[in-house]
Amino acid sequence: MSILDKKSLIFLENYLNNAAPTGYESGGQKIWMEYLKPYVDEFITDVYGTAVGVINPEAKYKVVIEGHSDEISWYVNYITDKGLIYVIRNGGSDHQIAPSKWVNIHTKKGIIEGVFGWPAIHTRKNGKEEVPKLDNIFIDIGAKNKKEVEKMGVHVGCVITYPDTFKTLNKDKFVCRAIDNRAGGFMIAQVARLLSENNIKLPFGLYITNSVQEEVGLRGAEMITQTINPNVAIVTDVCHDTSTPMINQKVEGQTEIGKGPVISYAPAVQNNLRERIIKTAETKKIPFQRHASSRFTGTDTDAFAYSNGGVASALISLPLRYMHTTVEMVHRDDVENVIKLIYETVQAIKEGETFSYFD
Repeated sequence: MSILDKKSLIFLENYLNNAAPTGYESGGQKIWMEYLKPYVDEFITDVYGTAVGVINPEAKYKVVIEGHSDEISWYVNYITDKGLIYVIRNGGSDHQIAPSKWVNIHTKKGIIEGVFGWPAIHTRKNGKEEVPKLDNIFIDIGAKNKKEVEKMGVHVGCVITYPDTFKTLNKDKFVCRAIDNRAGGFMIAQVARLLSENNIKLPFGLYITNSVQEEVGLRGAEMITQTINPNVAIVTDVCHDTSTPMINQKVEGQTEIGKGPVISYAPAVQNNLRERIIKTAETKKIPFQRHASSRFTGTDTDAFAYSNGGVASALISLPLRYMHTTVEMVHRDDVENVIKLIYETVQAIKEGETFSYFD
């Protein structure tokens, strides 16, 4: 079974390189649906942009496999008289990585390039240096004043993304911004491809769901689960590689890229569905890791689990280094094994299964 072929890797690169900030995911969703089109029977979309490819739409029993399509970004919040731009977050954007980064400001006149400026080291006093904070980072687009900024099409509310693009590092590491969680949309699309190419007939409806607005509170999943009303939801997102410096494994747990998908334990994770996933991994000899969450997973799993009177939900995560930076890093083997685990688990589900808590 070929997991990542040439066509899929071209799709991954194009999909990651496209900007799809929270609230503005349409460009990425179009790329995703175009790729998925040969492998599904129909699409569902909603008014905020979540896209769903459906296999066997006539079936009453419904299984969701889900990722989210948005990426972190910034909003223009204030323009000074001297033409400098201050920002607010759109999602969990990291202010500490901003200084000296290039940015793209999205306007009705097209992309306006800029940089996050920062005082030169020569002008900062030893021991009294300012650190990057949300109220002191700023963007310079080369304009002499506010009027010139506005003439260029930039105004309060314009969304700002980083232009960093996909690279392969040391043959088997994928590096880019927005791997969180464009990788999820990519992986569930590969599950649909493999089902089609291997002529697998499922006895239920499969809803390949690429949700919007996860980065601001799981909003897309919250909406689309009401539309689909699924019986089962298997969500894929990213989680932290905790093997790099300055991460406390006693707090964050022990997970690492290259060691397999991460299966979560949390109140929102339905126990019997999780055990089915673990059994599938063990039977198919797919390496996996475990992670425990305290009150919530922080992923779309929470939105699906607590919807519609309760939906049996589980979370399979892709371990990732440097989350919410422009150099997010994952291991190719993990990407393939997440795809394989979802693909095999979907085939292990029987029509009408309740995954009862008391079984």
